[in-house]
Amino acid sequence: MGEASATTEDLTSFVERMGADKALRVEESLGQGFVRLRVAEAERRQAKHDIRCSEDIVIELLRNARDAGARRIFLATSREGDRRTLVMLDDGAGIPEEMRERIFDARVTSKLESVHMDRWGVHGRGMALYSIRENVLEAKVESSVMGGGSAIRVVSDTTALAERADQSSWPHVGKDEDGSDVIERGPRNIIRTCCEFALEERGSCEVFLGSVSEVVATLRARIRPSISQSEAILVNDLDELPVLERFRLAADAQELTQVAQACGLEISERSAHRIISGQIRPVRSVMARLMHAGGPKGRRVVDLAADRRGLRLSDEDARAFARAMEREFAYLADRYYLTLSDTPRLRVSGGRLSVTFEFDEED
Repeated sequence: MGEASATTEDLTSFVERMGADKALRVEESLGQGFVRLRVAEAERRQAKHDIRCSEDIVIELLRNARDAGARRIFLATSREGDRRTLVMLDDGAGIPEEMRERIFDARVTSKLESVHMDRWGVHGRGMALYSIRENVLEAKVESSVMGGGSAIRVVSDTTALAERADQSSWPHVGKDEDGSDVIERGPRNIIRTCCEFALEERGSCEVFLGSVSEVVATLRARIRPSISQSEAILVNDLDELPVLERFRLAADAQELTQVAQACGLEISERSAHRIISGQIRPVRSVMARLMHAGGPKGRRVVDLAADRRGLRLSDEDARAFARAMEREFAYLADRYYLTLSDTPRLRVSGGRLSVTFEFDEED
């Protein structure tokens, strides 16, 4: 048999497609190989960089819920093979039905007059959910009610979007120089991400973390509905009620399964029976579990010398400076593929301020 050869029409079609693709990505050719990218292409490339692991998805979802006014946030996490599924439910402001797809577009935000600056950087540019969707297999608003919270489900491929190997260890908490609680050590996994957020937002947000069944059990046990069970019978569809309240109002295992699945929480009817019968126990909040786990109290993240004649940083300044150093470390992390294993440590000794960065040796 003779070798297949491309026809002139095939080559012409290929060149046209390549030209069309370039036109979609390039705003202006500047010569000598330099181009000015279109805004959409630049945003797409930035979004690919913004989300680099499962833990990045978690912190962006948490910040998004916080900025929506959520007081209680529930994260259900599971993994099957290479697929990581995250479902976050909250009691925040909710998302209008017509916006449930558009919130994943670039620069779409409800925070026109405000931008939130926290230890993880700037939030409120309308890029977080867009960045997540650009990096995962699926990102979807499963359910939402205006003024009654939301449920967002994200599915990622861990071969394309990495995560920490140890997803079961809890971090250790200790005290800094002023006696404030700080996370001292532990793998930078999904658990630690939730713990750091819960510590940072203590008093404003309560975070719960568990498996799908644990989260459903916790929602059913801990969320008190605004209406009674008898009043719920008169409601045509539980989906009309605030997201977190539906689980307690489910009349039986079959209805609990339907409520959970409508929020992106895949449980079997058998698991629903076990939840109702109390065989699957609710979990405590992340803060309660973190503080109960405790850990050695002798070690401090911020180790400042007690020499009264030398520099003595306040706890607030020390933590702010450590966070700034963590952000600056990103320059080396990008160039040398490094991952910080702990928060940068500060030490004052005589006339010297030292900053120690611990990174994973496997990198």
